[in-house]
Amino acid sequence: MTVDVHLLTPGCVVLIAAFDDSPEHQFQVEEVYEDLVTGTVLTGPLAGEYGEPEIELITAVIPQETTTDS
Repeated sequence: MTVDVHLLTPGCVVLIAAFDDSPEHQFQVEEVYEDLVTGTVLTGPLAGEYGEPEIELITAVIPQETTTDS
C-alpha cells in the first residue's frame, strides 16, 4: 500500500513497511524524489541511520504529535 505522494514533504514522518531484515519503522523525510525519499530512521534497530526507501514502502504519513521513540 502506498500513500498520496502529495502528502510527502520534507520534515514529515512516515511509516515504512517491513522489508528484508528490517522491521516496520518510522522515518523522517529529508527530500522527496519521483520514486524514493531520503532521510533518517527514527525507530527500530536502525534508528539514526540514513536511508533511501522507495515510495512504495511508505504505508502512512504520521502526524508529528503521534511519533514514538520505540
